[in-house]
Amino acid sequence: MSYSLLHVIHLLAAIFFIGTLFVEVAVLSRVRQQIEPELMQRVDKAVGARLRVVLHWVVLFVYGAGIGLAWYHRQALADPFASSFATLLSLKILLAIGVFFTFGMVAMLLRSGRMTPTRYRRVHWAIFAQMVGIVLLAKGMFYLHW
Repeated sequence: MSYSLLHVIHLLAAIFFIGTLFVEVAVLSRVRQQIEPELMQRVDKAVGARLRVVLHWVVLFVYGAGIGLAWYHRQALADPFASSFATLLSLKILLAIGVFFTFGMVAMLLRSGRMTPTRYRRVHWAIFAQMVGIVLLAKGMFYLHW
């Protein structure tokens, strides 16, 4: 697959992923305060079920394309401190791995019944912050690289 196609797939999937989290942390958090709890619980359940289906595909595309792009830059990744591009790409990959494991933690907490609303909110804000960091690192990679 061409680098350009992988890049477009990766960018679109990242937009969908970050956009979903933005709606979750910035929009739905305020809606929850305005809607009666029983109704919001039904909305959360329906939205959550749909997001699990959609986000599985989005994650597959963002990480799959990201791995393909990393392969194109494997030489830079072999020495992460040789250039600003390699350093920022390495940091971006570390944050992406962190996001992946944090979502795994969310799944484990949900399955075990140990997820509280406060923990859910904090974890989602943490993931959102990591993803904003990834976007800023990505921009810096190409801004400093050229």
